[in-house]
Amino acid sequence: MSTDNKYRLHQSLGYQLSLTSRLQERRFDDQLKTLGLTRITWCILLAVENEALVNPSDIARFVGIDRTATSRALRQMETGGIIARGSGKGDGRTTTVALTGKGRELHRLATPMARDNAQHWQSKLTDAETKELCRLMGKLRAGEDAALKRL
Repeated sequence: MSTDNKYRLHQSLGYQLSLTSRLQERRFDDQLKTLGLTRITWCILLAVENEALVNPSDIARFVGIDRTATSRALRQMETGGIIARGSGKGDGRTTTVALTGKGRELHRLATPMARDNAQHWQSKLTDAETKELCRLMGKLRAGEDAALKRL
């Protein structure tokens, strides 16, 4: 049994994960800001445009945030003319989401930024290391409540 009761911050997995994540986020956030987007609005653009998701609950699940955070982001995006919301089944109970022309243009402009950011970080690892890191991150998330208030 160790007699060293000191917590070693720089040897902590949580600290290393958090530090790396924040560096990656900041780099991408700086790029997205030039278009007036956030990581959440970017993920919503992907959900609607790439995944053809139109229901806010499905979008929230895809992005990994709770419904409240999704609703807040959708309101901001609607105010900004990025998305349009409507009724799905004609009875007014189901909300659907669609990108506007501005939303499609922002998706087109942000996609190379996302690719650049991913490439920047992936270039530091071999393909096998990237695959293994993704597998290990999935293993760490398994069984955890994934819905976040913000990304």
